[in-house]
Amino acid sequence: MKIVLLCAAALALFVPSTFAELKLPRVSQKGTVTQAVGLTDVAITYSRPGVKGREIWGGLVPYDKVWRTGANEATTFSVSKDVTIDGKALPAGTYSLHTIPGKASWTVIFNKKADQWGSYSYDAAQDALRIDTQPTDGPSVEWLTFSFPDVEFDSATVELAWEKVRVTFKIGTDTTKQALADIRQALSGEVKEWNVPFNAANFAFNANVDNKAEALKWIDQSIAVKENFFNLRLKAQMLAKDGRKAEAVAIAEKAVTVGKDDKNAATEIPNLERQIAEWKGAPGR
Repeated sequence: MKIVLLCAAALALFVPSTFAELKLPRVSQKGTVTQAVGLTDVAITYSRPGVKGREIWGGLVPYDKVWRTGANEATTFSVSKDVTIDGKALPAGTYSLHTIPGKASWTVIFNKKADQWGSYSYDAAQDALRIDTQPTDGPSVEWLTFSFPDVEFDSATVELAWEKVRVTFKIGTDTTKQALADIRQALSGEVKEWNVPFNAANFAFNANVDNKAEALKWIDQSIAVKENFFNLRLKAQMLAKDGRKAEAVAIAEKAVTVGKDDKNAATEIPNLERQIAEWKGAPGR
């Protein structure tokens, strides 16, 4: 009898351990969507419940009560750098994303306690940010879906779609400020590679950053390390953009001469020659 009891006890200890290691698929499966917004990485991780013929809004998901914005664990929202959400500041970090659905308005909540099951332990005192937004109607979506339908240089729209409801909010980033800080750090010491200051100047030129003198300094650093067709052309384009056409022509003509010995520049030279002709025909200082 003692042997039987000991065997039963051993089995009782063994079975929970076995089941703890057993991983089974969930009905509402987990998904993650990611998006780069300038230099900021954004990630939303959530479980995706289905409509399955049920009444969702005001039924499965009650109005005017905190919702986990998914299933299973609370949905999480991560940003690698400080951002704004609909114009309101949100520091870099990972947050649980809760919502309070309403017929005419939703509240979107970013809560500092990221790791929680559902919204059962939700504590409003831990809220980092709340915003209000208006839901809109759209085609029916069976499985809860987060997406980034609009992405710009320094902003992106997040959309929640489920059943026939759409809810959106806008992420804002200060991409130019972040890029300039990284550039200045990278160029604060000795510059040994021509492409680093070239890329910095090229960014400033194409992003229309208001730092002409600084950007020209960067391209001059690039030329000082290794003069080539590409950094000479960029300097010419920067000067022309500033209205300094005569200087631009002189640098561009030098770029053409240098480029004739560079097979990588062969297809680019005709375009620059056309620009030179345009600059020669345009008034400038």
